[in-house]
Amino acid sequence: MNESSAKLMVAVCDQVVFIKIRGRGDFNLSLDLKKLFDELRQRGYLRFVLELCDCQMMDSTFLGLLSGVALKFREAGALQGSSLELINPKPCIEEVLENLGVLHLFKIIHSEKTVEVNYQPLAQTADKSKTEVTRNCLEAHRTLMGLDPKNVQKFKDVAQFLADDLKRLELVEKK
Repeated sequence: MNESSAKLMVAVCDQVVFIKIRGRGDFNLSLDLKKLFDELRQRGYLRFVLELCDCQMMDSTFLGLLSGVALKFREAGALQGSSLELINPKPCIEEVLENLGVLHLFKIIHSEKTVEVNYQPLAQTADKSKTEVTRNCLEAHRTLMGLDPKNVQKFKDVAQFLADDLKRLELVEKK
């Protein structure tokens, strides 16, 4: 995929992080989103709102990453007030979340109004290593398999391929 065809836009307003996803939420974009979540959580931000009206679709890696983040937020939520909200996801995205058994992890909001914040484009990491991307993809698929037993059958071959590829890539890096 051409990296410029998908974008993450970010705004922070009143201790809430707003993230707008334009285009396809895919494995390549998921690494930048993961880094963004990690960095902002370390800075103390607890509420994240994803505006999805311009998100055309999400692949399994992107969905696995979001599910893992939502699970962490849920676990911390009772103590810290963490949350991950999805605003205006397309029906096909909601359907995939349901089919993967992870819809319950998200607060879904349908609104005719768009979120009025000053979004700024997030620069995508240009030098993502194949090892880093593969590790992220494997982690996302393992998350999906751990969250719903039905996902094991769906993703076991993908996870095995990614695990084998990751081992090969790590061996090459050590040389």
